[in-house]
Amino acid sequence: MLAITPTVRNLLILNILFYFIDSSVFSLKGQFALMPVMSPDFHIFQFVSYMFLHGGIGHLFSNMFGLIMFGPLLERIWGPKRFLIFYFVTGIGAGLLFSGIGFYENWQLAKAVEIYTQNPTPDGFADFLSKHAEAYYEYRLQFVNDFEANPTNSMYIQQSIKDVGDVYTNALSIPMVGASGAIFGILMAFGLLFPNTELFLLFVPFPIKAKYFVAFYGLFELYSGIQNAQSDNVAHFAHIGGMLFAYILLRYWGTQKSNFY
Repeated sequence: MLAITPTVRNLLILNILFYFIDSSVFSLKGQFALMPVMSPDFHIFQFVSYMFLHGGIGHLFSNMFGLIMFGPLLERIWGPKRFLIFYFVTGIGAGLLFSGIGFYENWQLAKAVEIYTQNPTPDGFADFLSKHAEAYYEYRLQFVNDFEANPTNSMYIQQSIKDVGDVYTNALSIPMVGASGAIFGILMAFGLLFPNTELFLLFVPFPIKAKYFVAFYGLFELYSGIQNAQSDNVAHFAHIGGMLFAYILLRYWGTQKSNFY
């Protein structure tokens, strides 16, 4: 493994430092995690600050492992300045794509809330929860049944309107953190610049070329993002965003993969 280069080392230190402060001193996520654009807690600087916060030690470890494994080689090729530019462009790009898709989803959710509020019915309530809050639907199943048995009860109607509003409010309170977007950008660059380099992975019993690994991983992230399982808390489109902006930036720089192995 290549020795850790200066910029990679500094990024590693910053990520560990911010994780320690956030987990042991005082929480940073309320102010510096990337909030949904429609949230009153959203700030433009969060497109940068979110990259230095992580959801747990496992989240931090996986991202820093990727940074250490693939980052030093790219920094040696590009130099510290260009590598740092690449890191932030892909990280910010990941946040932009994730936020853009999140904005569309929350806008659709707001429309659904408005439609239900104008015509609150038991069937409409059950349909709303099954589409937008499946886990909450199971939690409120008894209320759904009671509402169906008493569709004109004003107390049930008002409570259902409140529940629907709470789903929307909760959607605007979910932050996104992590350096994953930038790390996926680094992974994409490695796959483009060193497509035939063989990688030895713990969960694969044979070596796999970087270009195939990156392609498979990217397709998996795209599939998972489109599936959009409500129980899945991974920001798949942030990963895709990091890879997409990495590709665009490499094309802009005019880097040819034939220059490397």
